[in-house]
Amino acid sequence: MADQSTPGTSSAARETASAKKTSPKAPRATAPEASADPSARAASSEGAPTRVMSRRRLLGTAGATGLALGAGGAAVGYAAAPSADRTVPLASVGADAEMFHGKHQPGITTALQARGHLVAFDLTAGAGRREASALLRRWSATAERLMAGEAASHDDTDVALDAGPSSLTVTFGFGHGFFARTGLEKQRPVALDPLPDFSSDHLDKGRSNGDLWVQIGANDALVAFHALRALQKDAGSAARVRWQMNGFNRSPGATASPMTARNLMGQIDGTRNPKPSEPDFDGRIFVPGSGDPAWMANGSYAVVRRIRMLLDDWEKLSGKAQEDVIGRRKSTGAPLSGGTEKTTMDLDRTDADGNLVVPINAHARITRPDQNGGAAMLRRPFSFHDGIDADGVPDAGLLFVCWQADPLRGFVPVQRKLDRGDALSDFIRHESSGLFAVPGGAARGEYVGQRLLEG
Repeated sequence: MADQSTPGTSSAARETASAKKTSPKAPRATAPEASADPSARAASSEGAPTRVMSRRRLLGTAGATGLALGAGGAAVGYAAAPSADRTVPLASVGADAEMFHGKHQPGITTALQARGHLVAFDLTAGAGRREASALLRRWSATAERLMAGEAASHDDTDVALDAGPSSLTVTFGFGHGFFARTGLEKQRPVALDPLPDFSSDHLDKGRSNGDLWVQIGANDALVAFHALRALQKDAGSAARVRWQMNGFNRSPGATASPMTARNLMGQIDGTRNPKPSEPDFDGRIFVPGSGDPAWMANGSYAVVRRIRMLLDDWEKLSGKAQEDVIGRRKSTGAPLSGGTEKTTMDLDRTDADGNLVVPINAHARITRPDQNGGAAMLRRPFSFHDGIDADGVPDAGLLFVCWQADPLRGFVPVQRKLDRGDALSDFIRHESSGLFAVPGGAARGEYVGQRLLEG
């Protein structure tokens, strides 16, 4: 889990995501009539649009007004509550928006989000191609509005009425069974054939697969929940929820400097994830525009797995033993062979006794692309914690989501290698699995999947 994980926190991915962001067209939060910032008041009084305050400007204002760390003042970010007749500008976390329309669907190369929901639906009895088409049209329209910071519909629940878009993304995919239900078997991609069985699998069929898959991500939990409820309501009588999983990541700004994500084992997770800046990135992650079938052009395949971490067993290990299992330093993510997080791992380095510094079964060694015939996948997971089970054991771990142009060349070779002797296998359990074809992004005036359903 450690070496090829989420792209959102790599510098290249952050630059890519930042370039995609636009101001919301109609944010839920109204512009302030009486801003605490004099420049904002002046702009408002002259009829100019009031702009949201940037994070840098917000922190600068806090410093200027005496909000400083120490006994004499409140910590930065904990200002006094505004009076009832005043509003405050959105922080950049709330104001950031992602584009719904584009070459690829959002939520694939988007920077890692703080909150996520993964949901699978099955078409109901009697629902076929026509009902599925109408549903994807509704879902796409709702996702576009919500990602722009607008109300979901005229009868919106207003759950996130006073929030901005908060980098909300909604991503849609099709499972293997969808094609038989809609009479589109001839359009089902070969790459969507069921995944092979793995010896480490303990899969719950009720929480695996599904006709339709929806991934929701946002940097505000209420915004993510609002999107979840809106899409569930839109399903109407056409589809019912098969399973739902809820996850989280670190909030933007929670660390002093950007870093790769940490998982619930405390390990830096995602050091060797493919980066959009790499010349072969698109070829590894996305189906080419001339791909087969044509409706999957610029799309990708998502493997989704609920991986439970046996934290009680893991936490009994010493820090040194944990590092040997992973092959990297827990504090910095640097390989045990030396250097920094980004240093290339020296797989042949030995200690004074002639033992390999990076153990032969270390997770980071086994998952390296050069140890798997070049197999690579873009991992973008969420952590989860669903309380304590009947035995008093934490039900926590990783909602693993990985993207690739072909799962038989991405996920499958790596998982087979892990199956044969990964030291981490003693501390994790794969409990559910799904594979979904995620078509390319919808052009303006289109809905996601239109080229399949109306082709």
